[in-house]
Amino acid sequence: MSVQAQYLQKRVSAADAMRQLRDGDAIVVSTGVGEPPSLLTALSEQRLDFHGIRVSQVLAMRNYAYLDPATVDHVRNVAYFYGGATRAGGQAGWVDFIPNYFSEIPAQIERGQIPADVVFAMASSMDSHGYFAISLGADYTMAAIAKARAVVLEVNPNVPFAYGNCHVHISQVSALVESSDPVLEVGLPKIGPVQQAIGRQVADLIEDGSTLQIGYGGIPDAVVMQLTHKHDLGIHTEMIGDGIMTLVESGAVTNRRKNYLPGKMIATFALGSAKLYRFMDRNPALEIHPVNFTNDPMLAGRNDNLVAINASLQVDLLGQCGSESLGHLPYSGTGGQSDFVRAANRSRGGKAFIVVPSTAKGDTISRIVPVLSPGTHVSTSKNDVNYVVTEYGVAQLRGKSAQQRARELISIAHPMFREELTEQARRINLI
Repeated sequence: MSVQAQYLQKRVSAADAMRQLRDGDAIVVSTGVGEPPSLLTALSEQRLDFHGIRVSQVLAMRNYAYLDPATVDHVRNVAYFYGGATRAGGQAGWVDFIPNYFSEIPAQIERGQIPADVVFAMASSMDSHGYFAISLGADYTMAAIAKARAVVLEVNPNVPFAYGNCHVHISQVSALVESSDPVLEVGLPKIGPVQQAIGRQVADLIEDGSTLQIGYGGIPDAVVMQLTHKHDLGIHTEMIGDGIMTLVESGAVTNRRKNYLPGKMIATFALGSAKLYRFMDRNPALEIHPVNFTNDPMLAGRNDNLVAINASLQVDLLGQCGSESLGHLPYSGTGGQSDFVRAANRSRGGKAFIVVPSTAKGDTISRIVPVLSPGTHVSTSKNDVNYVVTEYGVAQLRGKSAQQRARELISIAHPMFREELTEQARRINLI
């Protein structure tokens, strides 16, 4: 049977695609804008027909009706990383959570530690050879496709056909639905004076020829905006966004000096504008790969001068970074922060930056603290942390003693909290 005949045979409505589901199934959904809205809307509408369905993904974007505490016995979200749509449910306890390193989710799926019975994903149009690109989120989705009983795609011509290990053949697909709606766009975070000040401190330490991993957030984007004058930067990251596209357009990113996969930008998911998605389409300089390739510290660390830039919520005086919770209340997840901090530490000439504003809540709370708030989830350990940057300076912690670390971190805290932090450090015998 030709690939086109297979396509027509497997094309169904979103409502009919739900026939692929069985009670108790674990549905794996691609990261962020890779989530398929038609399929998740149909699941929401039919949720009372099922029992024990679990939906798992990184960074849920939309508030689908299945995200309902009254119907969790029918369909429940089990997050790998909380997004705006699942955070409140996670804090209230009716959205569950699987702790993980982003790079290790594919292996956990392959080993059966994380279940994957069905895959729901956005896909590009099929090419003449019968292949779709899962370009918005290859991440753990490719591992789930290899494991799942049923693969259901939402095929949309607005999804870019990217290169790399992100392709699925029509023979692997159980059912597909068609959509032509625009892919969800995610704007750049707000960048204020504090973010700009931190961005300047980091940008000054990034040398020409460095390879960048850039996390999501206002401060990482503030760094990006101050790198347009650099030369021969490379990209090996988990997320490709509009900031990276800007660096390419400015000429700052050429990938010429990368010693690992030279000439190629490497990423595992996309989050940005329609312009970004067009930029990704059949771009020979960009490859989308699964996250166990992009985020593996040993592989990413093969890049010399790898620079990792990630944000945190709180840092204690030993350097422990609480980047994913507010005390015991979950906020996001570990994601790729630990992966890339370790990768940069392995890299020859590598630098890992944890960026954090010095205060929160209108300068009433210090984000540099003697000890993390009770219940805080530690994202980057004291043994891994390298640079911590606030708007008041840079603390380089690797190789430093506990006392040296405490003094360095106090020196970059907001001035109004330094005396108090010094006294608290004395009380716990740090200085």
